[in-house]
Amino acid sequence: MTLFLQLFMRPCLFRSIIYIAGVLSFSMVSAQEKPESGFGVEANIMAGKIVKHSKKFTAPIPYLSTAVDVNMVWKTNGCRDWHARRKYPQIGVGFTYINYGDDQVFGSSVGIYPNLQIPLITGDKAELTMRIGDGIGYVTRKYQRTYPQDTINSAIGSHINDFAILMIDGRYRINNHWLVQGGLNFTHISNADTKQPNLGVNMVGGHIGAIYYPHTYSPKPLEREVPKLRNRWLLEAQMAISYKEARAAGSPILPSYIPSVQVSRRWRSKNKYYFGIDYAFHNDVLAFMRYYDVHNMPWEPGRQRRESWDGAVFAGNEFLVGRVGILGQVGVYYKQTFLKFDPICEKLGGKLYIVQREQGTVKEVFLSAMLLTHGAVAELAEFGIGASF
Repeated sequence: MTLFLQLFMRPCLFRSIIYIAGVLSFSMVSAQEKPESGFGVEANIMAGKIVKHSKKFTAPIPYLSTAVDVNMVWKTNGCRDWHARRKYPQIGVGFTYINYGDDQVFGSSVGIYPNLQIPLITGDKAELTMRIGDGIGYVTRKYQRTYPQDTINSAIGSHINDFAILMIDGRYRINNHWLVQGGLNFTHISNADTKQPNLGVNMVGGHIGAIYYPHTYSPKPLEREVPKLRNRWLLEAQMAISYKEARAAGSPILPSYIPSVQVSRRWRSKNKYYFGIDYAFHNDVLAFMRYYDVHNMPWEPGRQRRESWDGAVFAGNEFLVGRVGILGQVGVYYKQTFLKFDPICEKLGGKLYIVQREQGTVKEVFLSAMLLTHGAVAELAEFGIGASF
């Protein structure tokens, strides 16, 4: 099992599998009787500013950062039960180019990400929506001591990163083909500590744009009865793995093993709240302690290993979108490693359900990808496999 996790869940490989599976899942659930009827192209011009979110973020902040975002969207029409439960949201694949405003330090980034747009308030002509997306980003400049040297950028340590975006839009429908919009946005890019340094870059700003639907903005929903799902309880078990760069000789990238158990309850046929407990053994912390000879006392055998694990109790909510789950949770540490963090931690991420059924002993089998943060600082990305009973 350990060998399987080490081979299958290498950061780049498993992250790529998660995102490819996510795109395929969105493609499958978007299938409609007339796929072209709900298709549209959205374009936005964005402007904002990098936000310092840590005392360790010492690089100078550019006066202005700009971006261009293009999103291919499909408006759901009810051929899946979750379409109606989520009030016919839009799903899409987006592309974002960001110029951070300082080519010598931060450079620019390009992100590609699957996304979900949920209507918050709807009217005859106007509406308020929220878009959530997460994918892969490439950054042109990173911390580097060799040519091209960039030792001021303490935020990004690798070219390949996770790219996340949140957008709030106020929209006005001109006709059944054109909509104009404006709103606020937040983007985040980091490598989840797989390569140091990794403070990440957060940008907050505003945008204006338009959406064009070649056929129609309002595809006729299919008339079908949506069954109400039972508010069932489930016991869920998961094994996850994360890779982090150790502050030791050679800066090796070492795994952390993170098993967890939780109990969940479905509500309103489209959400799950849950609570549970996890444990995480961090080989990078163990390597740090051995390298600097911390707590290596003959009368305290095993202390370095005991100081290399942590654990938390947590609670959260999962928004179910077909075979995709979007999760947010908050936890409190019951034990921390020698390298202590804040006592409160957060996790954001998603699940892709391979098995999803109402009957049988094993009711769900899923892949997961979660980002652990302490406040606005990302600490690690974990990738796992689990089942629900």
